[in-house]
Amino acid sequence: MKFEKYNLDEKVLRGLNTLGFKRPTDIQYKSIPSILNGEDLLAIAQTGTGKTIAFILPIVEKLYNKKRKERRKGGIKCIILAPTHELALQINAVFLQIAKHTNLKSEVIIGGVDQDPQIDSLDKGIDVAIATPGRMFDLISQGHLRTSDVEILILDEADHMLNLGFIDDIKDLIRVLPKRKQTLFFSATINKKIKKIAYNIVKQNAIRIQISPKNPVSKNVKHYVVNIKMDDKRFFLERLVFENPESKIICFVRTKIRAERVHQAMQRVGIEGSTIHSDKDQAEREIALEDFRNGKTNLLVATDITARGIDIPDVQIVVNYDLPDDPENYVHRIGRTGRGNNKGVAYAFCAPREKDLLSEIEKFIDNKIEVIKVDRKTYSDTLNIKTEKDNDVQALMEDFETSKKKRRKKKR
Repeated sequence: MKFEKYNLDEKVLRGLNTLGFKRPTDIQYKSIPSILNGEDLLAIAQTGTGKTIAFILPIVEKLYNKKRKERRKGGIKCIILAPTHELALQINAVFLQIAKHTNLKSEVIIGGVDQDPQIDSLDKGIDVAIATPGRMFDLISQGHLRTSDVEILILDEADHMLNLGFIDDIKDLIRVLPKRKQTLFFSATINKKIKKIAYNIVKQNAIRIQISPKNPVSKNVKHYVVNIKMDDKRFFLERLVFENPESKIICFVRTKIRAERVHQAMQRVGIEGSTIHSDKDQAEREIALEDFRNGKTNLLVATDITARGIDIPDVQIVVNYDLPDDPENYVHRIGRTGRGNNKGVAYAFCAPREKDLLSEIEKFIDNKIEVIKVDRKTYSDTLNIKTEKDNDVQALMEDFETSKKKRRKKKR
């Protein structure tokens, strides 16, 4: 079916059309009618399935029609709670597009930036607050963010929010919100703990929707593991970037220090990428993401702060430079490519000491990850690295070894 079947306002559809979506995904198809009907919702769906539009579209429709009919401002009508600054900003970007032709207003309430512009927007009046817990409670305690008129509460990436220890913040928020409200709980995973918390937040007759494909990895992503010594990873990443100059590549590492070291190693060979991690202030993180989105840089070295929810168009390659400690993050990481109808590829650089982490990942996804061996001729066909010698794997590995020896010799 098409989005027009939901009888959405023409102005809302115009905003949606600017995003290029014609037909709803599974989670959108199953969620939108229930949200429009005012029902509480517990929705479980893997990353990259279109969860943001699944709740933004019907919320814009509901709030716009109500505001137009009642002709009143009042306070904030909807709070969307997100675990990270980047996800909050991304949700707002989708909201602004869909609500572009309406008179609805939103504000991102996050820390790490000056609070005065946020307070100014709240004082002027907004319809939707998209917030992370810390700054939101700061402004509530200061009396700038009033919750008495809130009609809709949305928890996005709820499992990640709970893992970050925000459960008490969520409970505190529930206490200051009106009892009569619609609650939407969106999560990528579900377990006993999350289920218990979710059913304490939503109404007893809440609609439960679960989109659980047998393979949690998107069918649009081809993913492989490459066995590489820890000290050789930087050389291999270098080759991957040089041989794919037109591709956007996200490289995930385990720590903030590691991100900077990998970034510096790439700079030494002339690769100007960007880094993003929690030690960066908000302005630096936004610049890094914007440079990557716009193609100013084509390599983004990141920690798991960007593993969830961040939708950057046309990321062709994801590299697990370090395998994640949490196997679930593997799925979220490689979900940064293959978004929507696009195809993507992901490579995991597995050092000998990371074999146990690889086993945990394969257990989590209930599937063996295809291994690419660097000494096999079929390797170049699978990796699709472009060389001047028609993807000949022997030539590639000779170049790789020569490059590594020259660099070590120069270092001595």
